Amino acid sequence: MNLAAQKLRLLNYLREAGLTDARVLAAIEGVPRERFMQPAFADQAYEDHALPIGLGQTISQPLVVAFMTYMLEVTDRHKVLEIGTGSGYQAAVLSKLCRRVYSVERHKPLLDEAVGRFQALRLHNITARHGDGTRGWAEQAPFPRIIVTAAGGAEPPQPLVDQLDEGGIMVIPLSGEGGQQSLVRFEKRGGALLRTEMSRVRFVPLLPNLPEAPARAAS
Repeated sequence: MNLAAQKLRLLNYLREAGLTDARVLAAIEGVPRERFMQPAFADQAYEDHALPIGLGQTISQPLVVAFMTYMLEVTDRHKVLEIGTGSGYQAAVLSKLCRRVYSVERHKPLLDEAVGRFQALRLHNITARHGDGTRGWAEQAPFPRIIVTAAGGAEPPQPLVDQLDEGGIMVIPLSGEGGQQSLVRFEKRGGALLRTEMSRVRFVPLLPNLPEAPARAAS
């Protein structure tokens, strides 16, 4: 089965799973997922499972990407803060729906690869930088929408809460008892967060600070 047929099968699968939002489905259809993964896995681009992208990170399964995008309720007026650029796939999907995406990635090699993909695909409304995602992007705050693609603790990091605009929505996986993770949607009203727990998920952990650079071999 060629990639076009695989993509069509995936879109039908998403509809059957209850994801019927036409804008989100069009965004998924408009992004070539095979361009966001290692070549060895390109033939699995439209299978509904996560795949490794290096440095212990993964590209999320398409159903989770579509569901999180839908939960964010993003429009073409919004700017979105994404924590965890990863392969760049989630940012690319969001770029089809919003005014601008600001994305933060702690792994510089992954960031560089993602930026290269954005440039090759001419996704000019994505700005990405290397940094500690738990600190957000204060210079561009407030954000009407925030999406986090790594699992935090019991509560979202306070800088992200502070950078969420009044009336804004944040979607983030959080960890609970026994290490189980749930996808949580927060809406900021009167400075308080209204919390709605959604489905069980499995994401890599949201870590503070930047990873240490590997030691150089002696010359």
